[in-house]
Amino acid sequence: MFSYTGFMMAIAQVLIGLTSGFILQLVFAAVVFAGQGIALSMGLGFSMMVDPQNGQQVPVIAQFYTVTTTLIFISLDGHLLLIQMLLDSFKTLPIGIDGIDKAGIWSILAWSSRMFAGGLLLSMPVMASLLLVNVIFGVAARAAPQLQIFNVGFPVTLMLGMLLVWKTLPDALDQFSGMLTDAYDFIGQLLRL
Repeated sequence: MFSYTGFMMAIAQVLIGLTSGFILQLVFAAVVFAGQGIALSMGLGFSMMVDPQNGQQVPVIAQFYTVTTTLIFISLDGHLLLIQMLLDSFKTLPIGIDGIDKAGIWSILAWSSRMFAGGLLLSMPVMASLLLVNVIFGVAARAAPQLQIFNVGFPVTLMLGMLLVWKTLPDALDQFSGMLTDAYDFIGQLLRL
């Protein structure tokens, strides 16, 4: 157990667990990325809360999405599924020095680009709508500069953003469930399940 071979076996097993957790962390990072994009386009980029999961400050909308998706994750028994997959990996990847091979590591790096794609997919309907509203306010401010349209624009953008978040939340949660399923499929491929 205290030999070089035993130490390398222990490191290989720890890396298998850390890799599985990292892949799921990427899914939740996509949600935070989407929430930050939405909050910045709404004008809520200045309202920050501390995210206890990451220990950093994130906008309120990102924190709302994080809490909501965590509840979905727990209600879908995602944590139990991950533990079951890790237990099954002892059959498919028996304890030894061999862990995840070099091709698996490259596939993890390639799969991590889905964090940005998933975050943009989650936030794009709200961000595109708010961009159109800001363009309309910009044209109105250019047409009548004496009206101070941006004093009216901020509350309208904020209220419209809240309404859009409320209307797109079911679709965003469905998209999160799909990203979670893709992550579990990818973990299954890595663990040869």
